[in-house]
Amino acid sequence: MSNANGSAAGTTWAALREGNARFMAGLTSADLRRGPHRRAELTGSQAPSAIVFGCADSRVPVEILFDQGLGDLFVVRTAGHVFDASVLGSIEYAVEVLGVPLIVVLGHESCGAVAAATAMVDEGKVPPGSIREVCEHIAPDVVRARIAGAETLTETVEQHASYTAELLRDRSPLIDRAITAGRVSVVPSFYSLGSGEVVEAQPVRRLLAV
Repeated sequence: MSNANGSAAGTTWAALREGNARFMAGLTSADLRRGPHRRAELTGSQAPSAIVFGCADSRVPVEILFDQGLGDLFVVRTAGHVFDASVLGSIEYAVEVLGVPLIVVLGHESCGAVAAATAMVDEGKVPPGSIREVCEHIAPDVVRARIAGAETLTETVEQHASYTAELLRDRSPLIDRAITAGRVSVVPSFYSLGSGEVVEAQPVRRLLAV
């Protein structure tokens, strides 16, 4: 975890992992935080415990897989968790205005956006329309992951999640200051479609010769 300091971010990440364990076991408890009483509590304000920046893939419903209720998570989703100014501004709002202490970047198994970017890098297959722009954002991470030693799509997705976490800090002085001050931590993570488990993304250790 970037800038882990045993603070609220660590507690929040542990709570999300516990929620994910409930989801995996089919023991969800979040219905209690999705009913009329909870809706009424949230009409005037919000205080989410974490920001989750993930992929728009329909198989990755963030609140469900972390077993969270209404108002618990500030969720931003785009294909391949690619970001632009509006996405960055949304995350900055949650950090600066809402005071959220944790950003989770969530990659996932069999990510179509990363697969398409990989095909563009490897085979020159350029997708149509604005899908191309999404792949062009991801392609540098594919190349960088290859240099680091990534050989599979899963390894590339995990590297892409880690690189996205780095890029958030590089592109946003506001987020960088919050991390430096210990107010925010960032966790690159990976979701397995098959098992339902969310784990911290594992960096590729083998470095290829270039």
